[in-house]
Amino acid sequence: MAVEVARPPTRTGSPAVPRRRRPVWPRVWHFLSFGAPGVLVYVCFVLAPIAVSVGYSLTNYNPFGPKTRFVGLSNYKDLFTDSEFLTSLKVTTILTLIVVIVPNVLGLGVALLLDRRGWLYNALRSVFFTPVVLSSVVVSIIWTRLLADDGLVDQALRGVGISHPPGWLSDPSYALYSVGAILSWQMLGFCVVVYLAGLQGIPQELHEAAEIDGAGPVERFRKITWPLLAPALTINTIVMLITGFKAFDHIQVITNGGPGTGTTATIAFNVLQTGFNANRQGYASAMAIVMLIIVAVASAVALRILQKREVSL
Repeated sequence: MAVEVARPPTRTGSPAVPRRRRPVWPRVWHFLSFGAPGVLVYVCFVLAPIAVSVGYSLTNYNPFGPKTRFVGLSNYKDLFTDSEFLTSLKVTTILTLIVVIVPNVLGLGVALLLDRRGWLYNALRSVFFTPVVLSSVVVSIIWTRLLADDGLVDQALRGVGISHPPGWLSDPSYALYSVGAILSWQMLGFCVVVYLAGLQGIPQELHEAAEIDGAGPVERFRKITWPLLAPALTINTIVMLITGFKAFDHIQVITNGGPGTGTTATIAFNVLQTGFNANRQGYASAMAIVMLIIVAVASAVALRILQKREVSL
């Protein structure tokens, strides 16, 4: 015999009870207590310097020169007819491509090799990450000694029969690529760690199921590992893109913009040279703002493309 459960009577026609609005001042106080310090630091050390640089870029500001006057967009117009700036833009682009591609490719390969358990693999991870935490100046000095014409690298090449090894830092044909290799070597550990984190986040069950279905190592990498590493690829690409564009320390210590004229001079290097050596701070500010716009646009485009790939998996 079925027992019928009585339902509670529905209330019809009762007026809706208006929701009480939360007071505004507690929320404002909450923001001022927790969010305002961080926002204040960001405004003081990021937004304010950018605003000041924009203001300087519209003038002929020179602390030791003539009276400062407003020149409008004249500095920006001069930039795109300035052969030195255009050369530095080309150098920066080449260096950035090297720094984006090389650490990503090698970092992925090293991460696949180190994706094992054991104390040896943990020690190797630390070894690969050590250059990342070293000072750029220290790394630059070490590699300057190694790649000098009488350094260990050329001595080793002479020892194996190469009587005239390349001038890694003294030959304009090799200098930029040598700097790119040094910067890539230092940032390789960062890419390795990010890819390792991505690899360890992939469920092992997916690989086991694919192996049962007869998929080989290459197919498992192409169908499972590589698609699921999309977030790691996004992080590494954006970080390496910004690292390449703002490269200054290595250029200053290793080549000082040479050999020759502007062979390895990046935009960041030229900004410092123009602003503090030539004391043309208005023109240098315009150069810095153009570099900021290029980095922001390039990063936004790369981020959008890579995030689309993440969504489409």
